Amino acid sequence: MSRPTRAPGRLARYGFGTAEGDGGARAADLLGPDGLRLWRPEEQEPADEPAGELLAAMSRAADPDLALRQLHRIVEAERRTTDGAADSPLLAELHADPGLRRRLIAVLGASSALGDHLVAHPDHCTALRTAPDGLAPIAEGRLEPTGGGNPVAVLRAAYRLALLRIAAADLTGGRGLEQTMAALSALADATLAAAYEVAVAELAANTERPRLAVVAMGKCGGGELNYVSDVDVIFVAAEDADLAAATLVATRLIHICGLVAWPVDAALRPEGNRGPLVRTLASHLAYYQRWARTWEFQALLKARPAAGDLPLAQEWIDQLAPLVWRAAERPEAVEDVRAMRRRIIDHIPPKELEREIKRGPGGLRDIEFAVQLLQLVHGRGDETLRAPGTIPALRALVAGGYVGRADGEALLRGYRFLRSVEHRLQLQGLRRTHTVPTEPGALRWLAAALGFTAAPGRSAVESFRAEWVTHATEVRRLHAKLLYRPLLESVARVPADGLRLTPEAARHRLEILGFADPAGALRHLQALTGGVSRTAAIQRTLLPVLLSEFADAPEPDRGLLNYRKVSDKLGSTPWYLRLLRDGGPVARRLARVLALSRYVADLLARDPEALRLLAEENELAPRSREVLREGFLAAAARHADPVEATRAVRALRRRELVRVACADVLCRAGALAPTPTRPDGANRPAPGLADITQVGTALADVTDATLAAALRAAQASQPAPEGLRFAVIGMGRLGGYESNYLSDADVLFVYDPPAGSSESAASAAAHAIAEELRRLLGVPAPDPPLGVDADLRPEGRQGPLVRSLAAYAAYYARWSRVWEAQALLRARFVCGDAELGAEFEAMIDPVRYPAEGLTREQVVEIRRIKARVETERLPRGADPATHTKLGRGGLADVEWAVQLVQLRHAGRVPSLRGTRTLDALAAAERAGLIDPTDAAEMAAGWSLTAQVRNALMLVRGRAGDQLPRHGVELAGVVRLLGRDDPGEFLDEYLRVGRRSRAATERVLNA
Repeated sequence: MSRPTRAPGRLARYGFGTAEGDGGARAADLLGPDGLRLWRPEEQEPADEPAGELLAAMSRAADPDLALRQLHRIVEAERRTTDGAADSPLLAELHADPGLRRRLIAVLGASSALGDHLVAHPDHCTALRTAPDGLAPIAEGRLEPTGGGNPVAVLRAAYRLALLRIAAADLTGGRGLEQTMAALSALADATLAAAYEVAVAELAANTERPRLAVVAMGKCGGGELNYVSDVDVIFVAAEDADLAAATLVATRLIHICGLVAWPVDAALRPEGNRGPLVRTLASHLAYYQRWARTWEFQALLKARPAAGDLPLAQEWIDQLAPLVWRAAERPEAVEDVRAMRRRIIDHIPPKELEREIKRGPGGLRDIEFAVQLLQLVHGRGDETLRAPGTIPALRALVAGGYVGRADGEALLRGYRFLRSVEHRLQLQGLRRTHTVPTEPGALRWLAAALGFTAAPGRSAVESFRAEWVTHATEVRRLHAKLLYRPLLESVARVPADGLRLTPEAARHRLEILGFADPAGALRHLQALTGGVSRTAAIQRTLLPVLLSEFADAPEPDRGLLNYRKVSDKLGSTPWYLRLLRDGGPVARRLARVLALSRYVADLLARDPEALRLLAEENELAPRSREVLREGFLAAAARHADPVEATRAVRALRRRELVRVACADVLCRAGALAPTPTRPDGANRPAPGLADITQVGTALADVTDATLAAALRAAQASQPAPEGLRFAVIGMGRLGGYESNYLSDADVLFVYDPPAGSSESAASAAAHAIAEELRRLLGVPAPDPPLGVDADLRPEGRQGPLVRSLAAYAAYYARWSRVWEAQALLRARFVCGDAELGAEFEAMIDPVRYPAEGLTREQVVEIRRIKARVETERLPRGADPATHTKLGRGGLADVEWAVQLVQLRHAGRVPSLRGTRTLDALAAAERAGLIDPTDAAEMAAGWSLTAQVRNALMLVRGRAGDQLPRHGVELAGVVRLLGRDDPGEFLDEYLRVGRRSRAATERVLNA
């Protein structure tokens, strides 16, 4: 008794019935005695061993049901041609030829369109036979026309045979992706050439054969054609006399190819579909010289001779090449490419956006546009990048150092995956499609066609989706990274000759850029770019841009020298050059700070890894006082040895100085200026020379944190009576939050002995702590020194270094003079015992804010001291008009005037009680103590001189208060301050100083 109902269940094990949803019932009919006779339903097993092998082959197909249906239809068609013979020659061949079996079943299970073709032409199955030597049939895109008759029909049959061989090799692993794309492109070339000859043969008898070239463009030109695609071409005639016949040939060629294989698209020609189909070489050249837009030059990257007059095609490419490689120098070129990519995405229907593997975000176009833009920009100077194909071009970009190895590999993996998906989608129905289906059955077929299999806990479709999302996400990220790399605009602005750093070209360019010692600069360039290493290749990419940045500085030679020093220290680290190439504005920011600031260059020479700060906007914003204090104290706490603890703290201080100084140098650098954001996402201006109070505060906060951590280390290393309280009081510019880059820390040391302890023991312990603090911060080290100056203490250097709170109170009550009260106006608690610091401030408030103000004699004394300081402390030969500290209308003038107002009136006007100069000045204006016009002139004078003083330190790398009237230092200060003309700036400085001086004199003499 037969058991047919169980046959489908057994067949389901071979994968049949999955697509049909019938458990294999349909397969049982097709395989049974009335079908292919490969299955015995009663025994529920293959008819014989060869039948079992054939069933096993079908089980491995992308769609076993489709493969079975197609095979059944072919055999039926075969039987019709052999008068219903019982035995099938094809099945016999499949049993005898494992290679044929594997190739044919793979095609039938992956492509319904090729299956339909084989049903119509069963004899074409033999094209997949294994050769007598055991090799697979050649699948290189060759056309092998057979038979006679209509040449178009013959060409169509030959095309399908060649396509069949390519698909079989692709599906069975006989060809990789690149070989498949090359074979499809070669097949397109052969088809174009054959259609060309058919079209020429159809010309009237008395028509002379025209000189017409067919230039492949797009994917065909790049040798990366897919299964179903328009073939982009441009037609080029040699002379005007060829145009009429050439146009007939081109028109007929387009028609023939449409009948045979695919549409031919000539829309990339000049003026697109509105322009003539065929132009002469001269006409093309004239158009591209005058009218072509960036995208048209981008398209020419893939131009390649394909058919017709090949020498003419090559001549056309050669003549246009110089225009292509100058296209990126157009001001709008880089943005044009980016805008074109955005427009492509905008035109995708929203419902298809996430399923588009070609045009959508993270798709093939993302990779192609990124690669092509890099080719346009860098290919001007590097001919190895001038490859028409995406994969060869990407490999060349990686080899040349323009794209990181990891990024390049990720893009290659993404490209191969996406193209494989595209190939399988198009091969199924030989339809032009780039959209991943949503129907579950279609997704199962696609996953199987791509080789995905089910795994524990995950279906084949889920595995496919996971890999697709991974590749698309990475491609999208790298597309944004490469296409929107700020360095591209900078490289594009460099003339093509500047990209070729040969010795002669480099020397010539260095002279043009204004290097004082071109020979010395050339030696630096040769040291940086010599050899064939990847490091040298990346340097050759960066240096043309950096040289332009150095040239904008007053001393280009110094910028290049500093860059070489940093590169020598970091050149072998894996992240350094990668950061400069890929890290947004890092390279140009580094060039600016190295060229304009010796101070920053010296800090980076000691700590080159600090240049990572230039990569992140928020890294160029000063840290808050609390964050600095916690970080410095934590660093000190990690070391038991006070010297090691202080060394760690000083290293952190150095990093913070780099942070603030870099932000300072860059704050007026236009697009390079940092734009840190608040936690809420709102933009805020970066601290810099434009806001001198923020710089002073940031530097004072760093000093406060340094002193706090060093004090903690000093106290840990010095025995002291239990309960001894110790505090550091900031004075001078530290107390006023007006520190500059090279300021010492002006301080007072105060202690309070514990109750019942010996005063002498407490004094000795406090003195030891203060001395240890000064020693630790003065130990020779590669970090910038921080001098701790206690000379503003009572009795100056003749007095004790440390006093108790009671001793300070006694001194100020009995011996204090008016200048000491003036110095206390800036006193504030910095670190140590906070309660003691508050008690000290409360104790000195009556001294610095006298309730009755100043006597006439005290006012006269202050004026006298100021005059003496101005006379005695101004260095010999100094120009009082341009001395930032003691010059006319400078820092000292304004500060003395403001402090006099504070001493006279702060006892009854609490708003004047502050340590910051500009805050006190503003309070005095609000209180009606200073005329608003005078206050504005004094604020302008103080701010400008403070900015100039900081700028001088950044430019020189050492302390200095004298603004020169000419030379590179003046030019450097002017550049840092965002000005253009040194002469105009100097006039402005003198004018502001005169007005500030007049205002301060009115206040002092009031």
